[in-house]
Amino acid sequence: MQSAKCFKSAWKLFKSGSEGAARHYGNTSTQGSFGLLFDIDGVLVRGGTPIPAAKRCFQKLVDRHGQYKVPVVFVTNAGNCLRRAKAEHLSSLLDVEVTPEQVMLSHSPLRMFTQFHQKCVLVSGQGPIPEVARALGFQNVVTIDQVREGYPLLDIVDHDRRPKDTIPPTKGLQPIDAVILFGEPIRWETNLQLILDVLLTGGRPDRNWDSAPSPHIPLLACNMDLLWMTEAKNPRFGHGTFLACLESLYKKVTGQELKYEALIGKPSVLTYNYAELLLKQQAQKLGWSSPVQTIYAIGDNPMADIYGANLYDRSLRAAPRTEAQRPETCRSILVCTGVYSKEEEAPLAASRQGAFHGHRDFAFEVDLTQPSYVVEDVQDAVELAFQREGQPLC
Repeated sequence: MQSAKCFKSAWKLFKSGSEGAARHYGNTSTQGSFGLLFDIDGVLVRGGTPIPAAKRCFQKLVDRHGQYKVPVVFVTNAGNCLRRAKAEHLSSLLDVEVTPEQVMLSHSPLRMFTQFHQKCVLVSGQGPIPEVARALGFQNVVTIDQVREGYPLLDIVDHDRRPKDTIPPTKGLQPIDAVILFGEPIRWETNLQLILDVLLTGGRPDRNWDSAPSPHIPLLACNMDLLWMTEAKNPRFGHGTFLACLESLYKKVTGQELKYEALIGKPSVLTYNYAELLLKQQAQKLGWSSPVQTIYAIGDNPMADIYGANLYDRSLRAAPRTEAQRPETCRSILVCTGVYSKEEEAPLAASRQGAFHGHRDFAFEVDLTQPSYVVEDVQDAVELAFQREGQPLC
C-alpha cells in the first residue's frame, strides 16, 4: 500500500514538472521503446577509478549533439552527496553530460515521504547530510553530532572523546520525531549508541530507556547493501552491515525486532518505481511519443541490483494492464567488473547455498538473484540491450 501511495504522489509531482519537456527539446523522435538503468559502483567506476568500458560505452550512447539515444538513469545505493554533485562527477568521468534529473541516489525517494518533511528528524550518515536532507524536503534536521554535543554523557566509547574533569552542561534538543539513516557513518559506535538512545527514549535521549517501546518512533533507512566494491580486491562493508548491527543491538537490548517505516534503495520495489518515473521524464525530454516498454537494469551485485530488478519485474507483470504507459518488463543484466566476477562466483554460489546477503526484511528467493543475462562489462550490457531491441548502437 505504501509503495502504491508513494508512486501515485510521485507521478503527480513529475507530471506537473515534465509537461512541455518534449516541446522544450524540440525532438519528435519516436525511435525505441526501452530505457537503461545503470548502477554506478562496480559497473561504471571502482572507487574513484572509471572502468575503461564505461567511457567507451557512453561515447556510443549519445549522438553527435550529445543527446542520449535512449532514456538513461543512474540508480545507485550511494547517498553521501547531493544529486548535483554526483551528476557533475559522472559527467567528468564519462565525458558526457549527466544532469541531476538522471541521477537517483538511495535517498531520492524520500522526496515522496512528505508526512515527515515538517517533523524533527535525526539523520545519520556522512557527507553533507543536513544539505542532503533539506534538498529532499526535510525542514527540521538534527545530526548525530548535535545530539552528541547536546547530551555530552552519551558518547563515551572513545576514551579520548569522553568529558574530562568537569561535565559539560546538557544543552537539550527538541524531541526527535523520526530517524533517517542515509548511509554508513564514520564512527559506528557513536551512531549505534545515540540512535539506540533516541529509539529507546521516544526521541528524548535525556530520559531513561524504555526497555521495550512499542512502537518506537519511525525509522527510515536508505541503502541496504551488505557489501559493495571499490578498488580493493574483495568487497567492503556497506550500510546494510551497519543496519544489521543496529537491528542486532536493538533486539539484544529489548528482545523485540527493530521496525522500519520504510526501506529505500535497491532492492526495494519503491526505488525502481521512482526510477521508472525518472525514465519517463527522460523519454519526454527526448520527445518520445511512445512509452518505455522494456527496462534494462545493469548492475554488479546479485543481492541488490539483480534481486531488485527481478522483484520489480515481477511487480510489473502482476500490475493490471489498465495502468497506462507502465513498462511491461525489466531485464536484469549482471556485469563481471564489481561484486560479481566469473572467476569467483561467490555471490551467486552463496545465494544457491542459502547465504542471503540481502536485508532481513526481504524474503530469500534464490531465483531473484539470478540475472536475465551475464556479460563481461557495461559496454557488453548496452550492446546486448540495443541488439535485443533491434536497434544499432553506432
